[in-house]
Amino acid sequence: MSQQLNYKVEGEGHTIILIHGLFGNLDNLGLLARDLRQDHQVISIDLRNHGQSFQSDQHNYQLLAQDVYELLNSLALTSYTLIGHSMGGKVAMKVAELAKQKVEKLIVLDMAPVAYTQSKHDNVFNGLKAVMAQKPTSRKQALEILAEHIELEGVRQFLGKSLYNSGSHLEWRFNVTSLWDNYWQILGWEPIEKIETPTLFIKGGESDYLTADHQADLQKQFANAKAHVIANTGHWLHAEKPAEVLRAIRKYIA
Repeated sequence: MSQQLNYKVEGEGHTIILIHGLFGNLDNLGLLARDLRQDHQVISIDLRNHGQSFQSDQHNYQLLAQDVYELLNSLALTSYTLIGHSMGGKVAMKVAELAKQKVEKLIVLDMAPVAYTQSKHDNVFNGLKAVMAQKPTSRKQALEILAEHIELEGVRQFLGKSLYNSGSHLEWRFNVTSLWDNYWQILGWEPIEKIETPTLFIKGGESDYLTADHQADLQKQFANAKAHVIANTGHWLHAEKPAEVLRAIRKYIA
């Protein structure tokens, strides 16, 4: 299978790269893409082990960033802005380190450049594995299985977008086994060498992924960083408050 990432190109103008988070795919930042493609070229990417991209038993930020870097080089892009959410934010930070000369601006949605020490997805993995074990034949059935493990309907609906019919039953597009086996790599982080790239961290006001405690780590790795808080929103800020997130993005890249 080809080792190039699956991607989608829309619009024309200065290039913006959109990188989704864990369990996502290239449609996840679609609300942002639909707006930004009006006056930019927007490239949305499926990371390895997600969407229509290749599957691998290895999943760490060095490799994830290398995948993206190689794709962008193959597209002969000379400059671009990177936007990443959650795990995709960490990938974007690593790409910015690899492609210092080409990244005009970096925007990170609700993620800090740190290793997290607490598992945040046990219930999600339990739900995903239950679906794999029970092999549902309809979406309704799959979502009912998820509901036994995952309280938030929004999270179940989000995960449900990655179900597809394998012929006999529904399966996940993302590689649950690899993501589970590499989960501590996904939570983890190897600090990058300090970069000068102008960087905006957009935080969900009610999220604990990016807090005041992370400020020292930010400053060590990003010489030119600003933060913007979207009030009354959690980790899924771009889905909860797309207009506010877009306003912050547009103001920053204007």
